[in-house]
Amino acid sequence: MSDTILKGRGAQKNVHNRFSENQHEVLNEYLNFCEAEGEEADKNKTKYIEIFPKTFVNKVNSPDVGMGFSANPYQGCEHGCVYCYARNSHEYWGYGAGLDFERKILFKRNAPQLLEEKITSKNWQGETIVFSGNTDCYQPLERKMEITRKCLEVMLKWKHPTGIITKNSLILRDLDILKEMAKLNIISVNLSITSLSEDTRRLLEPRTASIKQRLKTVEILSANGIPVRVMMAPIIPSLNSHEILPLVKKVAELGAKDVSYTIVRLNGQIAEIFTDWAHKTIPDKAERILNQIAECHGGNLNDSNWGRRIKGEGTISEQIKNTMAIAKKRYLNNRVAAPLDTSHFLQLKNPQTTLF
Repeated sequence: MSDTILKGRGAQKNVHNRFSENQHEVLNEYLNFCEAEGEEADKNKTKYIEIFPKTFVNKVNSPDVGMGFSANPYQGCEHGCVYCYARNSHEYWGYGAGLDFERKILFKRNAPQLLEEKITSKNWQGETIVFSGNTDCYQPLERKMEITRKCLEVMLKWKHPTGIITKNSLILRDLDILKEMAKLNIISVNLSITSLSEDTRRLLEPRTASIKQRLKTVEILSANGIPVRVMMAPIIPSLNSHEILPLVKKVAELGAKDVSYTIVRLNGQIAEIFTDWAHKTIPDKAERILNQIAECHGGNLNDSNWGRRIKGEGTISEQIKNTMAIAKKRYLNNRVAAPLDTSHFLQLKNPQTTLF
């Protein structure tokens, strides 16, 4: 590993913004006011910038991601996962997909109000809304801002089906709300765990919760009746692909309902960011890993074709698919989580329907 790497950061460089003419105007800035899990960032140069969106809930058009609607309280993410597909979205705000993505975090203080306006609108029928879908709703800034918690309070108030995607144990702060939602079967949690190795976690996801903390989170949520699916996302050949069986075994023992996976794809600017990171942090493995990623995507580091881009193709992808199938059959024993219930929301929103 190089002595010149930026500790506490995933990306090791900034990259050119392809849309640089669209510069973001900073309306309000807050510097370094939150605690973070994981590694200390490089002299903590993070800036927190308030933005004022007019809408908050987004329709998801991709058939690959398994959700219809998402909501993201934050743009950019201080977790610093080097492989994160959301990095490219930061360019649309006038920033870079590299270090800017980790150092310039945009937050939506008015998200809870916008959320309530959306779900109480005339034509809304209670489709599950997933937090986050793009960037982690429990990233370090949430400890201070509590935007996600306030959104969950809105969802519980209206008994609305809710999904959460996170890799931060901060979600346990909101266990009181989640337990009430679980009683109504209106909550499911997707917890990202890419490795059982803390050394791998530090390299790939420097400011996330430790593996020990994430495993504890699976256990506590499950023990409180909150359905948890673990996401081994992404699987990176020759880096964490050998951990499929032990990881599924471990989370199954802790109560996880299911395990899903994706194979890493380095779309847009992420190819440059990941390649630079690999050569700086794991130089002895870098070329092998990059070549095997390319093997999974027809010779390229990325594949944008729906239906193929998430799972890959070729021999390596097939081996990963088969290993995951064996692991789930052996350790999860066909566990299933019940579909989330929309009836509570619909009855609360339209009480007159109970007359019929």
